[in-house]
Amino acid sequence: MKLYISADIEGITGIGHWDETDKKAPGDYTPFQEQMTAEVAAVCEAAISQGVEEILVKDAHDSGRNLILDRLPEIVKVVRGWAGNPSSMVQELDNSFDAAMFIGYHSRAGAGSNPLSHTLSGSMLASININGKDVSEFYLHAMLATRLKVPVVLVSGDRGLCDEVAEWNANIRTVPVLEGIGNSVVTIHPRKAVRLLHEAVRDALNGDLADCLLPTADRYTIRLNFKRHQDAYRASWYPGAKLEAPTTASYEHDDFFEIMRFIMLAF
Repeated sequence: MKLYISADIEGITGIGHWDETDKKAPGDYTPFQEQMTAEVAAVCEAAISQGVEEILVKDAHDSGRNLILDRLPEIVKVVRGWAGNPSSMVQELDNSFDAAMFIGYHSRAGAGSNPLSHTLSGSMLASININGKDVSEFYLHAMLATRLKVPVVLVSGDRGLCDEVAEWNANIRTVPVLEGIGNSVVTIHPRKAVRLLHEAVRDALNGDLADCLLPTADRYTIRLNFKRHQDAYRASWYPGAKLEAPTTASYEHDDFFEIMRFIMLAF
């Protein structure tokens, strides 16, 4: 079995402030870099115990250079940095993988369930809406996986994200590790999170993996809702896009990869 893991940090156990995500603030960042690594390592070790023979991990936070590599099992390969293609947080995912897992993911922009809620660019985007529904980074990248017929079988992160995942597909195993309340979080213990993730991997890999694919549509309409009207105007010049409102650029396509290409090149 071949497994793909995408790892972010804003949904790692205990995290609650932007300084804790930023390499430029090592006093705050380092404990959460270590916890991110511990959670990814736990998932890898549990997967190996279930017979997984190949694991590719995308370090998918900020610089793409967060995971402490020598704390991961030796069979693991890691994608570090950003190639600059539309697959983004699932770079190098292809249809040779049997399953994917998203670790440390977080609530979408505009959600009140994590003080670090955002979608792709917290500085530029107020929200991303697809077919009438505001979506998260989980949705965008799980749809790329679904397009390749690779099911996302496990997601960890804040409670709000886990609730969103269940709305898209209740068969996906989720591990909520914290809950945002205003500008604060209520979190479980870091060691408990590692244990729960280890247990969840076993359950996720022993079910019918195909049941975890997301529902698809014949056509997708994406609306990028920017914080500044100047950015929406610029995005509206993408071929086929239009300016729907001063701060909203939209685009339509029947291939979700083209939706992601629009996102990559529109801002």
